[in-house]
Amino acid sequence: MDSALIVSCTDKSTAFFTELLNAASVKHIAALESAGETRRLFMTRDIDLVIVNAPLRDESGESLARFIASKEASQAILVVESEYFDTVSAVCEGEGILTISKPVNRDVFWSALMLAKSAWNRTRRIQTENTKLKQKIEEIRVVDRAKCIIISLFHMSEQDAHRFIEKRAMDMRSTRKAIAEGIIKTYDR
Repeated sequence: MDSALIVSCTDKSTAFFTELLNAASVKHIAALESAGETRRLFMTRDIDLVIVNAPLRDESGESLARFIASKEASQAILVVESEYFDTVSAVCEGEGILTISKPVNRDVFWSALMLAKSAWNRTRRIQTENTKLKQKIEEIRVVDRAKCIIISLFHMSEQDAHRFIEKRAMDMRSTRKAIAEGIIKTYDR
């Protein structure tokens, strides 16, 4: 986890969270005071962790935490007044938002921070795997399209078309997808 954003109206809370994030080796820490500024920031960049110290000047903070949780690359920790904790926590936990009650205990916050870090790492691994699977599916789709072209034009069997693409990829020291794309570009009309 490289970047964190603290959204808080008070300098005291910002300093407290900054100190703990520094102890957790978070490299880039920024602070904002409103939900509007935070939403605008998310239009231009991804942030690994956002700590929302509710209430904010322009909203309660719960809606902002939900917005952050909807971004696949970010984890959210929502800090709320103790009288609202049960209600807000019940609503937010289903969306993957860690909720902490005020006054904030260092040990409790540290535990939440480590949980957020763990969830962020797991999410990153899943996103990487998902990207690889999408690339593999795309390769299969392109190769299958090229095989169909070869089968129809050269009256080969599916097995022979497959072998043709694989052999050409080995001979040309290229990928099957690159060969298939060349076939499609040359013969598809």
